[in-house]
Amino acid sequence: MATTPMNRGRQLGELISIGPAMLRDFAELRIHSVAQLARQNPQRMYARLNRLRGQRQDPCVLDTFCAAVAQAKNPRLPAEKCQWWYWSRKRKMGKR
Repeated sequence: MATTPMNRGRQLGELISIGPAMLRDFAELRIHSVAQLARQNPQRMYARLNRLRGQRQDPCVLDTFCAAVAQAKNPRLPAEKCQWWYWSRKRKMGKR
């Protein structure tokens, strides 16, 4: 995704559902901008973080990655889809 005027000024920490722990995860994954995040695949990010840490992370990390990538790709994403728990419900429904 190209940097758009709406993405240019946004910082990772301004995204909904993103706090200090998630910012550390992004840094560990070498993701430093919203534009970089917009080019990511949440499942691949989650798998990479699991490998880097040598253990499976809580699945809510995946849900938060989904929320963050969706926001990075769509600055006008509906508020509900900006929340990690929207993606958690979606993931859990897929397991049925």
